[in-house]
This record gives sequence, structure tokens and C-alpha cells, in this order.
Amino acid sequence: MGGGTVTLFLCGDVMLGRGVDQILAHPGEPELREGYVGDARSYVCLAESVSGPVPAPVAPSWPWGEALRVLAEAAPDVRIVNLETSVTGSAAFAPDKLIHYRMHPANLPALAVARPDVCVLANNHVLDFGREGLTETLDALARAGLRTAGAGRSAGEAHAPAAVPVPDGGRVLVFALGAQSSGIPPGWAATADLSGVSCLPEVSAAAAAEIVQRVRAERRTGDLVVVSVHWGSNWGYRVPREHVRFARALVDGGVDVVHGHSSHHPRRIEVYRDRLILYGCGDFIDDYEGIGGHEEYRDDLRIAYLLTVAADTGRLTGLRMVPLRARRMRLEPAPDADRGWLCATLNRISDAVHVTLEPDGTLTLPYPAPERRTGTGP
Repeated sequence: MGGGTVTLFLCGDVMLGRGVDQILAHPGEPELREGYVGDARSYVCLAESVSGPVPAPVAPSWPWGEALRVLAEAAPDVRIVNLETSVTGSAAFAPDKLIHYRMHPANLPALAVARPDVCVLANNHVLDFGREGLTETLDALARAGLRTAGAGRSAGEAHAPAAVPVPDGGRVLVFALGAQSSGIPPGWAATADLSGVSCLPEVSAAAAAEIVQRVRAERRTGDLVVVSVHWGSNWGYRVPREHVRFARALVDGGVDVVHGHSSHHPRRIEVYRDRLILYGCGDFIDDYEGIGGHEEYRDDLRIAYLLTVAADTGRLTGLRMVPLRARRMRLEPAPDADRGWLCATLNRISDAVHVTLEPDGTLTLPYPAPERRTGTGP
């Protein structure tokens, strides 16, 4: 930290399972139960069909590619990712679920190489191999020294924030929630005596008030608060009104950053009461390369979000976004034309903010900006 600010790295879904797991040094069993695809290695073949050969086995750094250079140069104080896979060798596929993600625990160096401070687990894939798979996931991450939020052996553990110390003596508290609208089965919710995720049955004013109560119970003077929420559909730019109201209610209650994810592509950016709301960060790492059907959303393009907030107030002081492209199951710099497309798209779908494409190819949201306007419409 420097100059009275804290820098956070945020991204969307990090899915190191299935096809990605198969190119790493310790691939798990490739069996899938997806109807049309029965072998995880098929996703490697799909990627190769559009981008060329993928070497295997690859080093743990391979899936992150250019993102590791971005992180090294930015040196953020806190790194937060949504880990959208179970970490298990289990073969107990969750019934009544179409898609299952798992990475072998021996491949955890492919996560640790990015040095995440918090792995958010409140999503619709962490229990893909049942509660035993969740226990193995929690144990594996703990052995690797990685903090988690949003899932646990009880509701108390799942609801508890991850606390990351920052150099001034304060902390960044990360609370994680998963909405059923993202595909989380209701039965996955953690209870007093049952493991599971911190589940949000509905996105409502009452639910927001409950989260605010949890924040106030945990927060100490000098803490900054991030609420990371997995919600909504995979595709489309529309943000439901209830999501806007929920996010703003969190900010009204003292939350400094709302970190939304689940969509396969970036969604609207908002600055509300000088706080940043990311309604959908888009995917970051996965094995979706070569899967067709939604090309208009350019889900091969990914964004590394680097935001700075005032250490004493949590107010946004700047946002820098680095566009990347997934190719050969690895993140590489996005071409100039794609950076321009992302900039134009973010400006088109976001209200009352203006994203700028800088000469170095990054996208910025200077803040506070001259004659800035605070978002008002849902």
C-alpha cells in the first residue's frame, strides 16, 4: 500500500478444472457426465481446433500467462478470485446437475502461482462432487495456505469473511455469497450442522439488510469491505433491477466494493456513492475456447480489474482494467482491435461512467472524474 490507498485485483471465474486440469502435470480422471461430452480431454481438442496445439503437461503458470506479468507489475495489496471448481479426486458426481468441474488437488500450484489472497467459493460448482468433495476442497486449499470465503463446514464458517491484513494495520474483509439465480441448488446451502455455501435464496432488500448486519458485526475501525457475489445468468448485458437495488443497499450499509461474477462476459460497471460496483466480471480462466453459440459477447476476451480505494474511507480513487484474450488455454495480451471493442462495449452498457482506452492498451476509469455523475437509474 502507498499514498493512503489500497490496490485490489479482482477477476471473474477462475476454472482450473475439467480441460484445464487435463493439461496440467497431474490430471485427474477425465470422465464427464455431460451427455454430449464424456471425456474432459475433448475440451482440449476443441481449443486446439480453433487456436492450435496446446502443449501438455504445462507448467502451473501456463493458464495465467500474461496475467502473471500484469500482477507482478501492479503489485496489488489484495488479490481476490472466484474459484469456480471443486478441488477433489472424488468420482461422486452430484446428481441432477448437467456440468461438473473438478481439478486434481496435486494441480493446486496452478492456482497458487497467482498468489490469491482470497479464493471465493460461493458458486455453483464447488459442490459438484458433493459435500465430501467440498471437504476435500477446503482441506486442500488450507494445506496450500490459501484463504477461502463463501463455503465451509457450517453456516457460520461459510458466512464468515476472509480477513486480509494490509500494511497500514487495517484489513480487507471479503464476504462471499452465492445466489440461486446462478444455478446453485437450494440443497447446497450451509446450515448450522451441515457444510455448504453461503447461499442467497433471493436477491432482496431483506437479504441485503442481513448481509449488512454481518458486515457490521465483523468490521473494525480501519477495515475495508468487499462483498463478492455469484449471481445471475451466464449471457446478456441486462442487469436485473433487484441486483442493482441489492448492490446499492450494500453500499448504503457500508460496503466499499461489490464484486459480481457468474456471467461469461463483462457486464455493467457502476460507481455509486463513490464506491465501485462490478455487476459481472466475466470469465478469467476456463476451458471454454472453441465452444460456439454466443460469439457476439466475445467471451474469449477477459479483464483483469485493478482498483484503488482510499485506505481511510473506502472511496474509489481509480480503476484500471487490462484486457486479455484466451488462446491455447492461456491468457495472452488482447489485440488492439479487441481492446477498442471492449472499451466501446463497457461504455455502451454502463451508465454514468466513461471508460478510456489508454495509449498503453489498458482501460481506465479515472475517479473522481471532472463533472462526474453518480449512477441513479437501475
